[in-house]
Amino acid sequence: MHWCPRCRGVLLSPGPIDAPPERRNYRWVARRPGRPERSGGSQNVRRNAGTPRYSEIPRWGLQDRSVPDSESERHRARPLSTLTRWTHSALFATAVLFGVAALAEAGRYLILLRNRTRLIEPPLLWFSDALVNTAALFALIMALVAAVATLGWLIEARRVVFAAADRSDPRSPRMLALGCLIPVVNLIWPGVFLSEVVSGRTDPRARIAVRIWWTAWVFGGLVTVAALYWRTAESLQAKADGVLFTAFADAVAAGVAVLTLWVVRTIEGRDLRGRSRLARRWVIAVDPATPLIEPVHPGPTATVSTAADADSADSPDGADRAPQEVVAK
Repeated sequence: MHWCPRCRGVLLSPGPIDAPPERRNYRWVARRPGRPERSGGSQNVRRNAGTPRYSEIPRWGLQDRSVPDSESERHRARPLSTLTRWTHSALFATAVLFGVAALAEAGRYLILLRNRTRLIEPPLLWFSDALVNTAALFALIMALVAAVATLGWLIEARRVVFAAADRSDPRSPRMLALGCLIPVVNLIWPGVFLSEVVSGRTDPRARIAVRIWWTAWVFGGLVTVAALYWRTAESLQAKADGVLFTAFADAVAAGVAVLTLWVVRTIEGRDLRGRSRLARRWVIAVDPATPLIEPVHPGPTATVSTAADADSADSPDGADRAPQEVVAK
């Protein structure tokens, strides 16, 4: 309504629409539907004392949180337990160690550049070699640990997904292990195994994450093969370029570890930081068939009532001069 049908006062607030809550001259109040009862006195006041009141518009939305049944919750408990935490920690540590290895290789390349014109102190060379070798060794060991932990998570996640569909996993754990751990073969089969996990989901985010990870996984494998082949070079310049390319390969490996952690948490219904992602139901928003607030259309003889008009309306002679109310839909 634009106007109050009883006092004919304007109903629109004079404050700006986008004003912050502390500058508004009104507030939203939540009350029960229907008219409050007149009778009851203090009992009615006591019953309505718990009505919630809000200083600004409530921000709840269309969040559809499905309640899982006890059977699916029981199957879901295992992959989100100790094995999952170990997988997350191993992948995170792998990404950190490969990042350190990339920085160590980049530092060695800077030392080689400076060595073209000046001699390098032996302690600096010893520290650089120790950092490169130690970071590379620990990164490879942690990558192996993360691969085994992720394999265990994959076996358990597939068991839960197929059990929820009242089926058994068509691939045995031995087949999953061979497809994920054998070199060259593991560039193809892990993506297939993960695609089967997310194939029945309506949310496309998990499928997109698996495809992005699969592409990065194959690219990382090709970069690793190229870095190993580069080490067979014999010229001094080729070896120096190999150091820089090894730093690039370590950076790619760190990125693949982060993407692997992202895929694992996406399949679990979480984001990269491990926060639970709420389910949302999207609905189609269309304009109403008719405007919610129609403009006021006053009649040709509409007047504003006054006290004098009210007195004259009570008399028989002033019946024709009774004011007409202007009502807005």
